[in-house]
Amino acid sequence: MAENLSGLDTFPKLLQHHARTRAERPAMREKDLGIWQTWSWRRFAEEVRSLASGLAAQGFKRGDHLAIVGDNRPRVYAAMCAAQCLGGIAVPLYQDAAAAEMAFPIQNAAIEYAIAEDQEQVDKLLEILPQCPQLAHIYFDEPRGMRHYTQPQLMSCDKLVELGGESHRRDPAFLEGEIAQGAGADTAAMFFTSGTTGVPKGVVLTHASMIDRAAAAAEMEGLNDADVVLAYLPPAWVGQNIFSYAQSFVTGYCVCCPESAETVTSDMRDIGPTYYFAPPRVFEALLTQVSIRMEDASAFKRSLYRYFMEVARRVGGEILDGRNVAILDRLMYWLGDAMVYGPLRNVLGMSRVRVAYTAGEAIGPDLFRFYRSLGINLKQLYGSTETSVFVCVQPNGQVKADTVGPAVKGVELSFTPERELLIRSPGLFKEYYRNPEATAASKDAQGWFHTGDAGYVDADGHLKIIDRVKDVGKLASGSLFAPKYLENKLKFFPFIKEAVAFGHSRDRVCAFINMDMEAVGNWAEKRGMPYSGYVDLASRDEVYGLIRECIEKVNADLATEPEIASSQIQRFLILHKELDADDGELTRTRKVRRLHVGEKYAALVDALYGGKQVVHVEAQVRYEDGRTGSISADLKIRDTKTFPPAAARKAA
Repeated sequence: MAENLSGLDTFPKLLQHHARTRAERPAMREKDLGIWQTWSWRRFAEEVRSLASGLAAQGFKRGDHLAIVGDNRPRVYAAMCAAQCLGGIAVPLYQDAAAAEMAFPIQNAAIEYAIAEDQEQVDKLLEILPQCPQLAHIYFDEPRGMRHYTQPQLMSCDKLVELGGESHRRDPAFLEGEIAQGAGADTAAMFFTSGTTGVPKGVVLTHASMIDRAAAAAEMEGLNDADVVLAYLPPAWVGQNIFSYAQSFVTGYCVCCPESAETVTSDMRDIGPTYYFAPPRVFEALLTQVSIRMEDASAFKRSLYRYFMEVARRVGGEILDGRNVAILDRLMYWLGDAMVYGPLRNVLGMSRVRVAYTAGEAIGPDLFRFYRSLGINLKQLYGSTETSVFVCVQPNGQVKADTVGPAVKGVELSFTPERELLIRSPGLFKEYYRNPEATAASKDAQGWFHTGDAGYVDADGHLKIIDRVKDVGKLASGSLFAPKYLENKLKFFPFIKEAVAFGHSRDRVCAFINMDMEAVGNWAEKRGMPYSGYVDLASRDEVYGLIRECIEKVNADLATEPEIASSQIQRFLILHKELDADDGELTRTRKVRRLHVGEKYAALVDALYGGKQVVHVEAQVRYEDGRTGSISADLKIRDTKTFPPAAARKAA
């Protein structure tokens, strides 16, 4: 990077730097009531100063934790920096978490101070006060609905800012002194893991670890203050925090906050981000929308789309990587760009994307190639909360569908005899908060972090992740069984939203399928098929036939891969409900909790392997408003066609 950031070893010091050197440049934009509001670096720094001074006047001090819960908003990020100005620690919490889920991190970190976005989040915090009596200060940003709340713990953020302004005027040197005391080795933030396999753990990250990794990746990609990012994923997820906070503070680029989750796509078209991140599920959902729109298009447009997408699949990735392509193919791709790819990128809001990342879990190779074939520079990265995200990134021109790239500058990789990946990096976490046993189990005396992921480095130096070590198993025959690999292949199809594969120590592979209600509903309506809801649609023989076709295409693909050809899916059922984080079936980052799902629906697993054709299920579900209800249904179980391994076919 061109800028010299030496000595700027904390986020508050970086903020001061931007407020001096690019005071009127946009730091953040927020869409409110359909209008984009811009916060300059000067205004953002002033907001941070007032919040920090107000917190100090309320008793917040060095080492204290500040819980922050809300959607992406400038004040959410200003609150994080305000805590850090005072030597405090930001603890962002998932805004869609139930009240009971917030109790553990608040208790674990003995949090006394919290900032909540609105009435909904305030209600959750008030609900858990009996379990968290130490939570003495709750500041709310949005006053709507709060008029009649009289709890002594409550204060508006506007009032806190007012107190901060008065405090700063009385002692303007105080905050400068607090910021100067900060050092890179200080704790900057704590992120709670998603709890895929158990109780969440508080991952403690320092200023130095986050800034180092943010800077290394920014240097690699040539990021600067002209770049634009859309902040739409939960701020409590470390990935969003790195992209919308750490790298913004390192480079000075602008972060844009959409009006709501429902307006993300249209807001993307408004701002045209140049740097974009999305987990595979978001790319899957976007492709599903494209597929539905194409089904609704005229026959001419569908044929045009199919023709030029075939051209794109053949040469799009090659052109994006700067490789030699025949003149005729290049000409046809140029024509396709004018007629199909360019308009499609615009619909997706990706017309200006220069660098796009996906991570969190493996992305299906066909899905990955689809976006790259459109001319979108989509790359895979690998990292985790404990590594400040950036461990491996695919460099431009070296992008492969089945790897996550080589190690980023400063990172070392190693492997145990069981193929478990070990990492040493400047971005490693300090510890799991108040959990020395878990810290010692994950980070050894030599500084290696044990990731729990199984993988290897290929001949080109790229890391390839197979699955979680604990999930990689064997069928009864001894053949390799990697459930996540199978699930990702299934989820490429727009009609399949989630999949859970079973097979370890068994004679065959079976799967639960969650259909995509939007895609399958649209498919059903096109065929004049009436249905009353998810359960009704999921039980239709026609839908089972549709899903079976998808699975059999995956099986045909698996037959060409000798190591995993034995893992073809032989039986499946369509679940009666969507897997849901509120029901404990997904983490808050929308990863399937496979072990929990297998235990919760053990009767369904037994039916798959017991040769049954129908199984009755009754389940409790939790609605968004906290109410619980029950679902009762008879689920069908169907067999699928499998294929002989490619090697066997050739031998024959």
